[in-house]
Amino acid sequence: MAQQEQWQLEGSAAELYERYLVPATTALWAADLVDRAAPQSGERVLDLACGTGVVARVAAERMEGGQVVGLDINTGMLAVARSLPTGAGPRIDWCEGSALEMPFTDSTFDLVLCQLGLQFFPDRSGALREMFRVLVPNGRLALSVFSAIDHTRAAKALADALDRHLGPGASATKRSEHSLADADELYRLVAGAGFRHVTQRSRVI
Repeated sequence: MAQQEQWQLEGSAAELYERYLVPATTALWAADLVDRAAPQSGERVLDLACGTGVVARVAAERMEGGQVVGLDINTGMLAVARSLPTGAGPRIDWCEGSALEMPFTDSTFDLVLCQLGLQFFPDRSGALREMFRVLVPNGRLALSVFSAIDHTRAAKALADALDRHLGPGASATKRSEHSLADADELYRLVAGAGFRHVTQRSRVI
């Protein structure tokens, strides 16, 4: 093999995401989110915008029985999720579908988890109303969003570098990841969808 070929990355974007980003960062965030939500054995749990399924797998590991479902609109991400082994706990069902029109009946789940997905939905209020719809009365929602980019040094350095080297606006996509950093706006969105007893906590991981 030629030397310049040794460092070529093999695999789809979803495979590379699972191989590199999940162990380095998103698995840590998933453990924190699931710890806060505390799924119980016997509950029905939805991992919304599940990607390659790290949150669903962590939730299943915390449960001796029950149901875990991962929903995502990205076929490639779900293909990787289905290919990975699951540990102890209930089997995970992987479903393809939109957060804005979930393929579930009303009051299907006891707990909805959404890690870093809400800011990317084209209709955030609509997605939250769907989360409320599929939850049982007094069901629980646990979601995470990024803090302000100015409070996230690595992300800000990358965004600034993109603008500096590629031109103004090159970092727009990266900065959009932090578009729900305003606590008041987030509260209004969640409460406006019907949720009550809304609490917010900041965590550096």
